[in-house]
Amino acid sequence: MIYKITKTLILFFIYIGLSHAQVKITSYNLLGYPGTDTTIRHPYYRTVISSINPDILVVQEMASQAGVNGFLNGVMNYYGNFYSPGIFIDGPDTDNGIYYKTSLFIFLSNTPIHTALRDINEFKVVHITTHDTLRIYSVHLKASTGTANELARAAEVDSLRKVTNALPPNSYFIVCGDFNFYSANEPAYQKLLQITAGNDGNFNDPLNMPGNWQDNPAYSAYHTQSTRVRSFGGGATGGLDDRFDLILYSNGIKNPGGITYVTNSLTPYGNDGNHLNDSINQPPNTAVSQAVANALHYSSDHLPVYELFTFTSSVSINLLNSIEPPTFKLYPNYPNPANPTTNIKFDIPKISLIKIKIFDILGKEIATLVNENLNAGSYSVNWSASNYPSGVYFYRLEAESFTDTKRLVIVK
Repeated sequence: MIYKITKTLILFFIYIGLSHAQVKITSYNLLGYPGTDTTIRHPYYRTVISSINPDILVVQEMASQAGVNGFLNGVMNYYGNFYSPGIFIDGPDTDNGIYYKTSLFIFLSNTPIHTALRDINEFKVVHITTHDTLRIYSVHLKASTGTANELARAAEVDSLRKVTNALPPNSYFIVCGDFNFYSANEPAYQKLLQITAGNDGNFNDPLNMPGNWQDNPAYSAYHTQSTRVRSFGGGATGGLDDRFDLILYSNGIKNPGGITYVTNSLTPYGNDGNHLNDSINQPPNTAVSQAVANALHYSSDHLPVYELFTFTSSVSINLLNSIEPPTFKLYPNYPNPANPTTNIKFDIPKISLIKIKIFDILGKEIATLVNENLNAGSYSVNWSASNYPSGVYFYRLEAESFTDTKRLVIVK
């Protein structure tokens, strides 16, 4: 089906409406990246990332700038140039990194918060459409059980709260990463949530999970470590039994308007709640395909976690006068990579015979999506590749003497 997109000419402000954009933010402990086995792990990472299709990816256990570049080229942009990395700061131990879609965000800064073990990093980005600034804090807190380690984690959180407590009220910020928390009673977790008079620096957990988290069947759907039961590649073993990976958000995001958390969107990716103390790829996995479950198992000992956030902007609306596109134009499809459906948008400046065709990697025409006369305007059409294998394809707009061809990728 072809959809016509209505465009309007704005002559003056007569009404202020709201435009909503949904953004997927993902946190992923990569397990000592790059290590010595990137050639083996890269295909698994690619399967995971293309399946999630994050708008922002925040990573932990990144070892170097070479690692940042390697993951960008070998994973994030393997199927097309969609992401850029934020500035990387090589601190003590392993570090945090960020990748973002350049069509949606502008990267502003990376500010390290020093702790006794590893830096906490404040990544600051601006949403292009709404101009809202979001601060993303990435953490990898002290590991292991015991009072001494719990106190070390609490001290790291104290350093973070000193920063967030100084922010203006109703600021937009989140904290994500590998927290190594074993229960809701941990001092560090309580410090993150603690409401303190005189500041607005506390965080909110979208889940209410009191008591012990480790090896608790009631919380099995939210465990994120470990994806495997046997030892290989330096990862933790024992199967899924810990909720280590979290995304918490500020009061500004909790409140309506601006940037808001999408209720019930927290997803420990690949966890179907049926793999307590088991490897994530033990069949059946009802949350993801077997190929994705295998990729999660072999790429890292942590599951990625994502949440959805709505960015709201004001838009002016005037329906007095229509305008038509000035020229023929074929846009990049979205999403790309697709799994398996994608949307193709195009502009027509005048009534014309329009053809939209799909070709495989060998140049063979495999589908015609449009072949008809269309009036001037902006249009979009969906293509489902459910009957075609994963791989590289091309789509072409033909209109009078104008032709344009673009590349798309299908990943299943």
